[in-house]
Amino acid sequence: MHFVDFRSDTVTKPSKEMLDAMFNASVGDDVYGEDPTVNELQEYAAQLFGKEAALFCASGTQTNQIAINIHVKPGGEVICHEESHIYKYEGGGIAKNSGASVRLLPGNRGRLTAAEIEKWIMPDDVHFPVTQLISLEDTANRGGGAVYDFSDIEAISRLAKSKNIPLHLDGARIFNALDVNGIDIKKYASQFDSISICLSKGLGAPVGSLLVGTKEFIHQARRVRKVMGGGMRQAGFLAAAGLYALKNNVSRLSEDHELAKQLESAFLACNWIESSLPVETNILVVILKDETKRDHYIHKLGELGVKVSAFGPGMIRLVTHLDVSPEDVTYTIEQLKKI
Repeated sequence: MHFVDFRSDTVTKPSKEMLDAMFNASVGDDVYGEDPTVNELQEYAAQLFGKEAALFCASGTQTNQIAINIHVKPGGEVICHEESHIYKYEGGGIAKNSGASVRLLPGNRGRLTAAEIEKWIMPDDVHFPVTQLISLEDTANRGGGAVYDFSDIEAISRLAKSKNIPLHLDGARIFNALDVNGIDIKKYASQFDSISICLSKGLGAPVGSLLVGTKEFIHQARRVRKVMGGGMRQAGFLAAAGLYALKNNVSRLSEDHELAKQLESAFLACNWIESSLPVETNILVVILKDETKRDHYIHKLGELGVKVSAFGPGMIRLVTHLDVSPEDVTYTIEQLKKI
């Protein structure tokens, strides 16, 4: 039976070429700073984004939490979207790791504007926590892979600088966003003080994320990573996969976006689908006419060899990735006709 896994772009397996790069990697002890492949990955990423330095970490949650811990003092406040990953899917880490509170804003499909943010920057009043960080997510997962308009990012960056507040980006799917907005990567990255970049989603690496920023910021990040238990030793085997991903799997992301649009059209033709969040990148979120039947349809699709995930009441999410072929999408569309 044919099986297609749309649950996430984290389910990809390393290609033969990526495995070859991993097995042939030169390694050393990265806690001593002596792993040549980790160092190469960090230097490559820093140069790619026009930043001074980078740090290789185990996950995007780790890079986000490290950044927050550096930017925010206990009792401070982080402004972010109410559906943002740093708040919703990182185990309460903002409170547990950094002792900070969170100002949650509704925004639009996971995105915020400078005007929305400005009115919630706290005045200097002992009754209120001090606003110490603004965090954005691009693409916005809970917004169905929505992409920021770059002019909105520029406006938020100007606001942050004028208030002397650092601006962090959860860029788990940053390359998907860059594929759509067409902005020069260094120009885009220059708007942020720190950026978290995931290698194990659309880029197909088995493990790992990067944090980029100034040399001083990354020096502090290395210490926080150690405190969080993230000191890895011969991590070059994993870093080699990340290097391969950055050098070979970025330009093909537009293929994932096109396949997601094909799936959107097919689902919208089904009489049990009410609508979808507009597809901009590789994420499709469909909304059922009868939200009580979400699990029924997930189970039915699974019986037909199509794995999808729940995404809230009456919503199902599908994510395209490098292990989903045009033939897989054709198969999925054929199975939809049986429901």
